[in-house]
Amino acid sequence: MTKLSDDELLDALGIDQEIAKTSSHSPREGRIIAGFEEIQRFVERYGHVPQNGEDNAIFERLYAVRLNRLREQEECRVLLKSLDYQGLLNEAEIEPVESVKSMDDDDLLAKLEDVASPSGITELRHVRPRAEIQAAEEVAKRDKCEDFDRFRPLFEQAEGELKSGVRQARLFGKDASINMGNFFILGGQIVYVAEKGDEFKAPNGQPDARLRVIYSNGTESNLLLRSLQRALYKDGVGRRLTEPDFGPLFSETWTEGDVESGTIYILRSLSDLPFVAENRKLIHKIGVTGGKVEKRIANAANDATYLLADVEVVATYKLAGINRMKLEGIFHRIFAPAQLNLTIHDRFGHPVQPKEWFLVPLHVIDEAVRRIRDGSITNFAYDPKTASLVDLVQ
Repeated sequence: MTKLSDDELLDALGIDQEIAKTSSHSPREGRIIAGFEEIQRFVERYGHVPQNGEDNAIFERLYAVRLNRLREQEECRVLLKSLDYQGLLNEAEIEPVESVKSMDDDDLLAKLEDVASPSGITELRHVRPRAEIQAAEEVAKRDKCEDFDRFRPLFEQAEGELKSGVRQARLFGKDASINMGNFFILGGQIVYVAEKGDEFKAPNGQPDARLRVIYSNGTESNLLLRSLQRALYKDGVGRRLTEPDFGPLFSETWTEGDVESGTIYILRSLSDLPFVAENRKLIHKIGVTGGKVEKRIANAANDATYLLADVEVVATYKLAGINRMKLEGIFHRIFAPAQLNLTIHDRFGHPVQPKEWFLVPLHVIDEAVRRIRDGSITNFAYDPKTASLVDLVQ
């Protein structure tokens, strides 16, 4: 039997010979080719050359800057010419955000808010998890709030309470709970949690819920509770507004600022200013005094606080054991949306904006006093459009 060579034996068995291919590219060239192939796959998938810009996804921005660098370097163009079936290297140069000619891979990715591994631009470390990206996108996505008029009084009330000290703005974190009716400050806007759905377990086992969130600029979003938590944590000025704290209004013991008996007084101005004269029956000054009302208003005509005009007392309410400052704060909070915006000049020609004047019907003030007495006022706010107190709980 004739002895067959190895090649003849393979031919007899019908097995094709395959010559092992060895790469002639250096490791650096291999990375350049791999990076270019990623750009080609992007173009195949999305049908356009990657573009730079803050609104684009991080990887599209990365590919855009990478392609620009490849076009700028003759060595890369020569290496990739035979692979460029899409003509990417012949396109007009993408305008970079800044010069990247001297940037290495780590610098490039750092500019894009990610970090490259030492092995090259095709490997990324510390890329944000998809869940975190989705959470950020969820917070950013907002629609117009069609029934914002319903919530406007709540925002005005919250702002008034914040200014008067009834509410405090505290750094979000120590108390990370989020419930319906809570107010927060996110991105410089007041945020109100209007609705909270049933709780369920997130993939990490933590409780979560779907929220309807209203923003003070008239927009809203439907997002997850944990998405809002993440956004508040990451916002350097994210705050929680505390619940209103009126303290003791009626008590058996008094401290500085309390009086044994006091009087809530309601005044109307007799000013001949056109706006005041036209709305005389609606414009009221609300105050609290521990002395006699008559003495308080005796010099009204010479006092800019009283619009430099005489006033008439249209109602008084006697109360015992009250904290005057806190009681005035409640009135200012409730009727803040209807505060009179009027500037007059005092006897010395200085501009003055009198406080404690409100465009509120007398019967609404009377109702507010009744609710202060029975303690239910904390659930109400004044709605200027309906000229009435509205229940915040409903």
